[in-house]
Amino acid sequence: MASWVLSECGIRPLPQVFPRPRTGTISSAAANPNQSKIQFLQAKKRTADLRFPSSISTSIGFSRERKWVLNVSAPLKVASIDEDERNERSERIVNDVNGVEDEEVSFDPGAPPPFKLADIRAAIPKHCWVKNPWKSMSYVARDVVVVFALAAAAAYLNNWLVWPLYWAAQGTMFWALFVLGHDCGHGSFSNNPKLNSVVGHLLHSSILVPYHGWRISHRTHHQNHGHVENDESWHPLPEKIYNNLDSITRTLRFTIPFPMLAYPFYLWGRSPGKTGSHFDPNSDLFLPTERKDVITSTLCWTAMAGLLVGLCFVIGPVQMLKFYGIPYWGFVMWLDLVTYLHHHGHEEKLPWYRRKEWSYLRGGLTTLDRDYGWINNVHHDIGTHVIHHLFPQIPHYHLVEATEAAKPVLGKYYREPKKSGPLPFHLIGSLITSLKQDHYVSDHGDIVYYKSDPKLGGSSISE
Repeated sequence: MASWVLSECGIRPLPQVFPRPRTGTISSAAANPNQSKIQFLQAKKRTADLRFPSSISTSIGFSRERKWVLNVSAPLKVASIDEDERNERSERIVNDVNGVEDEEVSFDPGAPPPFKLADIRAAIPKHCWVKNPWKSMSYVARDVVVVFALAAAAAYLNNWLVWPLYWAAQGTMFWALFVLGHDCGHGSFSNNPKLNSVVGHLLHSSILVPYHGWRISHRTHHQNHGHVENDESWHPLPEKIYNNLDSITRTLRFTIPFPMLAYPFYLWGRSPGKTGSHFDPNSDLFLPTERKDVITSTLCWTAMAGLLVGLCFVIGPVQMLKFYGIPYWGFVMWLDLVTYLHHHGHEEKLPWYRRKEWSYLRGGLTTLDRDYGWINNVHHDIGTHVIHHLFPQIPHYHLVEATEAAKPVLGKYYREPKKSGPLPFHLIGSLITSLKQDHYVSDHGDIVYYKSDPKLGGSSISE
């Protein structure tokens, strides 16, 4: 009877690598009771430092039907590990043997993931990678029709009760046009570079965005997402740069609504600590081979700006402000809100990386999905941002399906977005909280987290 119990508990030597628990019984020990006793005595001698909880009984009757009997025992030779790790491992072994589940281990978002980029790619259905130019163009046609319909309705009604609704709706549609041009820049609009360039220029120039200039800097953002120094869009300020900001710049960067109006100024001067302009072909943003593209986009931007000035003389500056100016700033607020909250504002602090700790995968996993309610379809599911950042070539109309397919692989590295009502008012709270707390990161360390400046209303948060 005793040999059967020892056999069923699996108390016999293990190799140094501890396997995952497996079901099944040990038949060899049962067939040779003397051998089982010898193994037990040898194992007992070697397990003096393994602290088995006294509350766990080894005389528990195991049922074969429950399939939790494990081939696990104390090894004859224990690998050299420190005392804490040894105790933790031994407790885990005992719990496994007795069918006791491990307590949930706290998740470290800065730890390297146990999967590779190829594992995520393999989980995404093949059809999600297929680009349909006709489908992409249908979204362009839809949005352009809505833009002109809204303008026509506002002009026809010309009522001060209607104008605020028009500004909100048209600003959102300008933002939708930007997202389609953004897809052109990534090449997810179609496999035809010329089509992508033509459509991208028409869409982005119409809302005063230099297509190639922005496309190239946005590519830099994707290639360096999550990197403190090399990221391009809404990256954290190192402490030294933050401390050297003048009070006006510091206030404007972290006080609502000013951060939500930053985009045009970013196009002209980039972020603090960086130099160059999206309109200047000689900027260090661009390679020499890209200068012609930048000049082309700057000329298109200039032509659109000239058209708007001309329309001011035709219909008057006040009408132009009502039809175009205010919706344009609505679009800017959408762009800054979305891009900021896709990299900030999570309930838990997320890491930023430097040097050897940074990788494309680890940086991409710090991005966030957001739910925008009814606006999800309007702005082409840009809220499915994690998969978009890792695989920007996936068309927007496949992002939701691709995200669902990748979730089992991502595990806790995917942070489920908070569900929105019809309109995403809940995101305002996330924005305010982040701007109060996320001010700078340490100048030292390869994995860093945001810290707060108490003078700006945040509580001190350490790494």
